[in-house]
Parts: sequence; C-alpha cells; structure tokens
Amino acid sequence: MADDNHRVNGLASGLALILDGEDRKESSQKNRLISYCSDFGEQSLERTLEHIFDLPYKTINPLTCQVDANVICAIIKNNYLKYHKTLLSIDSPREGVSAIVDGSGSYTVKIDESSVCGEFQLIKPPLLLESHGVFSSARANTCVWKGKWMYEVTLETAGLQQLGWATISCSFEEHTGVGDADGSYAYDGNRVIKWNLNADPYGQPWVMGDVIGCCIDLETDEISYYRNGVSLGVAFKGIRKMVPGIGYYPAVSLSQGEQCDLNFGARPFRYPIQDFHPIQIPPSTNKLAVHLLHCFSTLLNMLRGEKSGYNSMEKLRRLKRFMPANELYNPVSHGICMELFSSLDANPDSVEYITWGPLLSFLMDVFQDDVPHDYESLDRVLDVLLTFPGSTLMFEHLLSALSYRCKTASVVLKESPYTGSYPYLALVCHMLRREDLMVVWWKMSDFEILFEGFLSQRCPNKDDLQCMIPAVWWPGSCEDISNESSMMLTTRTLTEAIDKIEEKHRDLCCLVMQFIPPVTPAQLPGSVFRTFLQNMILRNRGADRNIPPPGVSSNSVLVSLFTVILHFLSEGYATRGCGWMMGSETTGGPTTGFLHRGGQQSFPLPLILKSDPHRVEIPRLGGSYSHLANLHPVNVDPEVELVRWEEGCVDDMDPETRITHVGIRKPCCCLSLDVSFTRSSKIPFKYTSKASSSHCSSIPERSAHVAAECSAGGLNDDVADKPSTSGQSDSEFGYRPVQQMRVVAFESTLSSSTLIEEELLDAMLLLYHLGVAPNFKQASTYMSHQSHSILQLEETDRQIRERSSGEQLRRLKEARSVYREEVIDSVRHCAWYRVSLFARWKQRGMYATCIWIVQLLLVLSKNDLVFSYVPEFYLETLVDCFHVLRKSDPPFVPAGMFIKQGLTAFVSFVVTHFRDPRISSAELRDLLLQSISVLVQYKEFLAAFESNQTAIHSLPTSLLSAFDNRSWIPVTNILIRLCKGCGFGSSKHGESSSTSSVFQKLLRDACLEDEELFSAFLNRLFNTLSWAMTEFSVSIREMQEKGQMIEFQQRKCSVIFDLSSNLARVLEFCTCEIPQAFLSGADTNLRRLVELVVFVLNHLTSVADPEFFDLTLRRPGQTPEKVNRGMILAPLVGIILNLLDASLVTDSSDQNDILGTFASMDCADTLISGFQYLLEFNWAGTFKGDAHLTKLRQLEDFSSHLISRTLVKTVTQKEETESDDDVCCICYTCEADAKFLPCTHVSCFGCINRHLINCERCFFCNATVLEVVQNTCEI
Repeated sequence: MADDNHRVNGLASGLALILDGEDRKESSQKNRLISYCSDFGEQSLERTLEHIFDLPYKTINPLTCQVDANVICAIIKNNYLKYHKTLLSIDSPREGVSAIVDGSGSYTVKIDESSVCGEFQLIKPPLLLESHGVFSSARANTCVWKGKWMYEVTLETAGLQQLGWATISCSFEEHTGVGDADGSYAYDGNRVIKWNLNADPYGQPWVMGDVIGCCIDLETDEISYYRNGVSLGVAFKGIRKMVPGIGYYPAVSLSQGEQCDLNFGARPFRYPIQDFHPIQIPPSTNKLAVHLLHCFSTLLNMLRGEKSGYNSMEKLRRLKRFMPANELYNPVSHGICMELFSSLDANPDSVEYITWGPLLSFLMDVFQDDVPHDYESLDRVLDVLLTFPGSTLMFEHLLSALSYRCKTASVVLKESPYTGSYPYLALVCHMLRREDLMVVWWKMSDFEILFEGFLSQRCPNKDDLQCMIPAVWWPGSCEDISNESSMMLTTRTLTEAIDKIEEKHRDLCCLVMQFIPPVTPAQLPGSVFRTFLQNMILRNRGADRNIPPPGVSSNSVLVSLFTVILHFLSEGYATRGCGWMMGSETTGGPTTGFLHRGGQQSFPLPLILKSDPHRVEIPRLGGSYSHLANLHPVNVDPEVELVRWEEGCVDDMDPETRITHVGIRKPCCCLSLDVSFTRSSKIPFKYTSKASSSHCSSIPERSAHVAAECSAGGLNDDVADKPSTSGQSDSEFGYRPVQQMRVVAFESTLSSSTLIEEELLDAMLLLYHLGVAPNFKQASTYMSHQSHSILQLEETDRQIRERSSGEQLRRLKEARSVYREEVIDSVRHCAWYRVSLFARWKQRGMYATCIWIVQLLLVLSKNDLVFSYVPEFYLETLVDCFHVLRKSDPPFVPAGMFIKQGLTAFVSFVVTHFRDPRISSAELRDLLLQSISVLVQYKEFLAAFESNQTAIHSLPTSLLSAFDNRSWIPVTNILIRLCKGCGFGSSKHGESSSTSSVFQKLLRDACLEDEELFSAFLNRLFNTLSWAMTEFSVSIREMQEKGQMIEFQQRKCSVIFDLSSNLARVLEFCTCEIPQAFLSGADTNLRRLVELVVFVLNHLTSVADPEFFDLTLRRPGQTPEKVNRGMILAPLVGIILNLLDASLVTDSSDQNDILGTFASMDCADTLISGFQYLLEFNWAGTFKGDAHLTKLRQLEDFSSHLISRTLVKTVTQKEETESDDDVCCICYTCEADAKFLPCTHVSCFGCINRHLINCERCFFCNATVLEVVQNTCEI
C-alpha cells in the first residue's frame, strides 16, 4: 500500500514528474508552431507529421521555419508523394474495352444517340433517363469484348424495364428491346424474368430505389445480375465470344414513363462487385484524394484522443513525443485541403467522382453512423472546406450524393435503429444548419429533386422482408414458440429505426421552413417550403390514376411528406423553431398541435376559392373549377375571407355534453390532454373578413324545409325512371354569393404570404389522397389475405389429421407448404405496414384530422357556393382515413368509443350528404352510402347511428328514396342490417340480439307516412328481385350447358344469390311491418308479391342437378353450412306467414284474398311442388331448437287449403273457360274486363294496372296510353 502513494495514475512518481515537466515545455511553444528538440532528443513536430502522413521514421528533416499550410503542402509534395509514388501514376490502358478516345487518351461512356429507338429525356445529368416512348431502347457508345465488366442501374421507377447487354447487330424496334432479339440479354425485375429471345423465370422482384448491377464475365462467358449488392445468380451461360472492337454494349429498354439512372463508372459504384471493373475509367486523382483524406482522418483521430482524456497507456504513448494535435490542426488540415483542391482544379471532371466516393466516405467516418455523432469534428472539417473557393461545386455534388444514398439505402435489422437513410439524413441536417450551405442547396437547379431524394425510403420486397423479419409468428401458429418473442423484438427494433428516420425528415423540413432565401424583395420563412409543396402538387397531378403520368414523385416521398406535416399539425412544432407558423386564428400555443387546440376554429377560404395553377385542375364537389367559375363565379376577394366556427357546434349533442378538445369530455385522440378552455363566441360558425370592422353575426340559416330536403334526398328528380320522393326541386339548393353575409375583421398580424397551418393541412390531405391511401389499401389487402391464408392453412391441417396415408395426404402436405409460405409472407408484410404506417402518434393525428375535416365540411355545407368549390380529395381523404382507423391493426380505440368519443359528426355528414345533389360525382355519393353500409354491420357503430338525431330524422326516408338502379345494392345491405332479427329463421346465429328496433320503427313510420314513396320503393324492389333471380338462373344454366364450373360465373352466381336473399329479406320485412300494403285496397301489390314468390320457388325447385346448384353458391373458403338454399327459402316462408298472421287481425271483409291470389296463379303444379319443397326442406340447419315447428305447421295447413282450392279452380276452369273468348290473353286466368285508350286493346284490369306501374305504353301495339276503361269506370 505504501508504494501506491508514490504512483500517479498507475505510473511511477518519477516518470510522472518527467512527463509533467515536458507538458510545461510544450505549453511554452503554443504561441508559435516551430520545431524543437525534446529532452529525449526527438523532434516532436516532425515525428507527429510523419505519423499523420504515414511516413517512415525521420523521413521529414528538421523544420527550420514556422509551420503553416504552405509548409504542409511542401511536405506532401516533397516527402509524401515521393514515398507514395503510385498516387501520381496513370493507369495503363485497359484491354477489352472499345471506346471513342479523345486526344488526352480518356473517354466518356454515354448513350449512343444513333442507337435510340423511341424517345428518352435526360431528367438530370449525367444519365438519369425517362422514357417518353411506348418502349424506348438504347445502348451505350462503348463495348467490352474481354475481361470482367459491370455497370449499375438505379431504379427511379419499378415498372417494366429490361436491363442488360446487346451487340451492335441487335436492332431495336418500337416493341422489341433488349433481350427480345438475338445477341441481346436482359433482366426484367418487374415481371421477374430474364430475356434472350425467350423469357425464363429469374431473380427477385425489384422496387423503386434498387441498384441493379449488370455484370458480364467474358472469361467464363456468363452474364449475372446483382440487386443491391446481392447476387441473383448467373442469368446466362455460354454467351457468344467476341473479338477486339466488336463486343457487348450496355443496353436498356424502358416502357413509357419509366426512369432509371445509369452509372458506367462516372461515379463510384453503390455496390461494387469484386473483380468486376467499371467501363468508365476512374479519374487519376482518385488515389491521391483517398490518401489525403486518410491523412486528414488520422489528424482527427489524434484530436479525438486528446479530447477524450488520457489514461496510463496514452501517457506512455506520449513518450514518442507527439505534439498536441490541436496545435497542428489548422496548418495540417488547410495544407491537405490545398493539395486536394489543387488536384481537383487540375482535373475538373474528377470533382463529382471524388465527392461521391472518397469525400463522402471520409465525412461519414468523421460523423459516425451511430450516436453519439461527432458534430465537433464534422464542424472542424466543414470550416476548413468552406474556406476554399472550389468548395461550392464540391458541396453541390456532396448534397446530390447524400440524396442518392437516401433513395437507395436499405433498412438492415442488424444495424437498427441507426439504419436506412438515417446516417445520411443526420449528416445533411447538420450540414444545412449552416446558412451558407443551405443557400448552396437552394440555388441548385435540382433543389426539389434532391429534396425528394432526402425524403425517399426504399420499400422492401418479399426477399427484403425475409431478412428484416427472419422469425415469424401468428396467433394459433404451429411455429416455434420462441418466434413470438423474436418477432415482437424485431418489430420494436424496426419501429425505432423508422422513428429515427422520420425524426430526421422532420428536422430537414423544419430547416427548409425556417430558411429565408437571399432574394429581393425579402421573403418570409416558409416560402421555400410552400413553393416546394406547390410544385410537388403540380407535378403529381394524376398520381392516383391506375396508370400515373410520367414525372410523378416516388410514393415514399409523398408518404414521408405527409408524415412530416401530420406530426407538425398533431404533435406541435415549437421545439423545432417554427413557432412563427400559426393558424389564421389560434387559441393555443405552438406546443399544442394545431389539430388538438379546439375552441374557436377558422379556415381561410382562399385555399378553396382561389384559382392557383397547382390546384385549378383538382376536381371539386360541384364539378371542375372552370365549370364552377363559369356558372357560379366567386364575386368576392378570396384574400379577405375566413370561415369561423366553434368546435363541436355541428355535433348532435347538448352543448354541455359535447366532446371537444377544450371541454370536460375530450375526444379519444386527446383523452390525456388538459387544455385550458377559453370561452368563445356563442355563434357556432361565421364568415369573417380582414376588411370589415363590423361585429360578426351568424350566417343566414337555410329554412328547415331546405335543410331537411338536403338530408332526406330528393336529389335526382330529373331522372324519369327514378321514383320521386320529394316535392322539393334541386333549385332550392341554389347558390347565394358570399358577399351577402355579414363579416368582421380578420384579427391577425400575419401576412397572407406567411405559411400557415391550414395551408399545411390542405396539402396534407392531398398528399394522403395521392400517396398514403394506396399504401393503406395495400395493407388492408395483405391483412385480408393473411386471414384467408390462415383459414386455408388450418383447414388443410384438419384434413391432414383425418387422413393417415395415401396420395391425397401427399397432396395435402404439398398444399400446406404453399399455404404456410403465403401466411408467412402476409404476416411479414402486415408487420411491416404496422411498423411504417400505424404508429400510435399517427393514429392520433389521423383521428384528429377526421374531426377537423368533418366539422369543416359540415360548416361549409351551409353555404352552397363555398361547398361546391371544396376539393373532392377533402371528402375522399376523410372517408378513407376514417375507415383506415376503424380497421387499424393494432386498434386505435375500442369500437364502442371510436365514433361516440369524437366522430359523431361523421355520422351526421354521411347521412346528410350521400344524396346531396351539390356533390356532382356519383362515385363520391356512393362512397358515403358505402360507408353507411359498412358501419351498420357492427352493433357498436349501429348504436352511434341510433343515437344520432340527424340519422334518426333523415336516414329511413333517404334510404327508401335511394333504392334505384345505381344504389340498390348498398341500400339493400343497409336495410338488411337494420331489419335483422325480425324474419323467419333469423335467430339461428343470435342476430336478434343486435337488431335495430329503433330504425325498424322509423322505417315502418316512413312507409306509412309517405305512401307514394313506399309504393315506388316497393315497385323497384319487386323489379330488382325478379331481375336478380333471372340473372342467377341464366348463369346457372350457362354453366350447366358448358358442363364446367367457370370461376368468374361461379363468383357471379354466388354474389347474385346473396343479393337475391337480401332482397327477399327486405320484402319479408315489408310484409311484417306494413302488411296492409298487400292486404288492403287494390290487390296489385299482393298479386305481384305472390307471382314473385312462385317465380323464385320455380327457379329453385326446377334445377336439374341440385349438387351442381349448391356448388355454385359457395365462395372460396366458405363451408357448405354457411351457404345453402335456406338463405332465400326462409324469407319466402316468412312472407307467406306474415301475410297469414296479418290476415287474422284484419277485417276479412276489407282484405284481399291471400289463398285466392295464390290459387289464381296459372301454374298449379309448380305452386304445389314449391310448397311441398318448403315443407320438406331441412330447416334444422337454419334454426335453434324447435320454435320453427309451429310456424311450419301453419304453412302446412295453408298448403293443404291451397291444394284444395287449386284443384277446384282447375276443374272449374276446364268446364267454364274452354271456349270462352273473353279470357285475358296475358294471364289466361281473369276476364278481359278493361281496355286501353285510344288503341282499344283489351286485357284484365289486374294485368293492365301492374303493367302501367313501369310503362305507360300498350303492351300490344306500344301506343301511348291516355286512359284505361274498366267496364264503365276510367282510371
């Protein structure tokens, strides 16, 4: 222990004293950097420089002058370059390449313009190409005939491209490209095939951002391809050998709109392949630049060592007598950079290559990929580089290289969370905090292209996901139980990686938002970002089409930008330095997200009414902008208009119980937030103006009649064959100019040129529509496919357990292997979509967006003119976002809270506007109707409709009105759900527990109150069911005649049968709730009903092959128990029993004769066999218990009476009507007691009355009927 007292940091005290004495000597030399000899006889300065430049001991002679950058340059020239002689050597000419060489002996590989077939456009130098022809092809101007060569193709799009090699004899035509002709070879990752005259499977599917390495080995005569540095295997073997000067040319073929970036070696390869050489010779300065930057790294490493402190071993290393690196940094770093820039000045064409390669690698090493990043060292390097005039061009190339790296970066599980594009984004964000570098970027001609590159993310394909998520598990799987925890850990790691990348996207966008460009007149912060948004919107018009136009942005860019804006609006932005960006009127600070502030809301009308070039072609609810501007021009200056409302004012709730962000009851996106409430104006919504100082008043409300009309429908009265359900004309939705409304001053100090949050919201909605919605659609497809594949796998496992051996067991095992692979693939894709799309904060922001937009739309709908100018994507995004959240995995909130805790206004909107004539697009109205159809299928959402006053008042009448040629399918689905549980056989699966007695009563009341509406609805119901059964029978007969089960027709039969069953259920509901419509008054409805029942029974009982019939009803994955004839037979029985039950409580003297009507049908045998079939049907699979037996006995009694009545009628008809000429020639049952006028053709009154429901022409001569005379009565 005593010896320890004489030790300092583990060193002997004597040695410590020597070192401390040396420290004092060294400190005296800090003012002037000159050489001196230490006590050990060493020249510390020279030895330090030898270490930095990797020179042998005592290579540098003692320096006699002050060391500065010039001295360092002299050392590099006189010592360093002499020792490393190969750095200045020129590579000998390479054998095996034939190129056009210029006077200096170099050559440039580029596209041979004379070889182009089609049309290419150069998007960005040097070789970023886009095809503007149907199928454009071209080859390079350089060929190879010996050795190993490669070039890289970066996919800017992932469509149909054929990449490879071709000889000079290969001719390109409009539909014939690389690989389609002899002497050419190509890989097509879109179709995953290789081409050489014929196509064969090869490789992996490629995605946007992939880098494809095209390699040719002329020593083994093979061609192979690499995807992101991973070999896809040898594609072609035994290719033809070539002779000097005649070889294989790099060649590509692109379909229209496809883009790719070719690199023949003008830039370092992204994924160089060992032993394969670039066709383009690297610049001679490359070696020197690599070594100089290595010396720079050595200097920085010494500096880091000093900053991190000294331990005992580092103290011992100081015995080598190295000078402190911080004293040497300035002269050495400047000297290295002087030599570097000098070499670049001598060879200007090498700047791009050096920057993309050695310099970028150097900066990434300095900065460090993982945290903690070395910001201090990076700043030191940037400070030195920026002192040189040539640095501007260098940084331009550096920004291009970083943007390219972001586009092509892959998320690697082992490198998470600092993987993918994160390291490059972190570096560029730190660089762009320097205003001078931001100005350099902004002045670049391809500023926006680079910005999009920074926001790009390469989406993984199936093979990528297999590497990212190696272990897969799903509930109920037979996989290794450890896979569950492994997959959970993997998804958490990937989630963290995505979060890191998205955070850097936000940092970058904030830097752009804060940037004030150096222009005159001065611009405000946000102007550059606004211009970028506007140009992106302009460029991506049509991105939502099935075949997007050329030039649209990558989908990942749209998604990234949407995510950035969503985070700003939902989570706030004050901590990022954008506190200046507030809404047109705000009630909270920037720490509260715009979407969650609540209270008084406002929205500037210019975003809707102005005819900006980037928005004028966007469809509006009322039609195209040009159409609206001609018919209903905006007679107000849109720059001064602002619509305002108070949050929650559109909800059908008591003001004290409304769910708002600032109230006691908060929406489920903000249940944990506690925002102070500021009492706002009692006026629910109003329009205000900057120009007026008068007090605001509420806008004139529509009359109650007009409001009800908008909710109820009455929308398409101009369609002749559509039943009118309203006495109101469309003109009552007339347009009122905005200037007639009272306005108040717009109290804001912000200029109209300031980027405001509402403007970001508008752009975010469009980005969702163009880019995000397709991703959610794809995610939904994979989730559905996953569920379906799991069911198939479980069913196959069950069948395997039941079979012990045999050929069938072998086939089942093979099928199981296929199903298992499908499940694993679907599980991986679903996991990726959960990681990338369904983060909790994103769900929260999307939910708040839905609240905001639905309230805005309801407020704007109070004014016809403004509402008609609302872009369609507002509505489309609202509906899609709503349903994405509803089906999200994991769920955002429980289903019972989803609507009731914030989105009750959504129910009000869809109910009110699914028949709004101001929405010109029938597809949009269908979208709203489909939303209702989907929501009422779930009892939690149905409860929200039952508690919504708007739905209660208008939905029943609107549904009956909307049952027309276009909307009958969704209306039928809605009616079926509302009427569920009240029909014969409907209690099998417990549906009665979720019936809607509220809407059943409302539907009954609507039918009774408006007889004309109900009559028109019933007529269309009869016609539609008759058509559906006819289509079903025809399809069955066609398949029977062909003797095979055609998939499309089988699917069609299954769908039509389901629809027919649903229509029959709706008809059953009508007979249950409104039996008087059939039993009282004219017997037309009863007769049509009976005819329809007999018609359906005839089609079901006359099938020649019952087993074939049942097979046509089954959809893939459905068991026989779920689909059978009982689905449509049960409502037929219910219809008959409902009429019989109602007849018992109705005055028999006033009711129509049910039994007589059935007996009057001129198909006694069909009728009797049909009832016999109903009685003999196996109803045990439809009912629980024996409750149905009593009903069937009632049907049996009716059948017995019907048989007796039919037999009597048959005998009577034979006796009385054999020679009677007065029988109706239509039904051959009744007396021809009526005639048409003026044509005088006769028929029975029942047939004529039924015919006139749908047609007003004589069914004999097609003359227009003016009146019908029955004996002495006119009708």
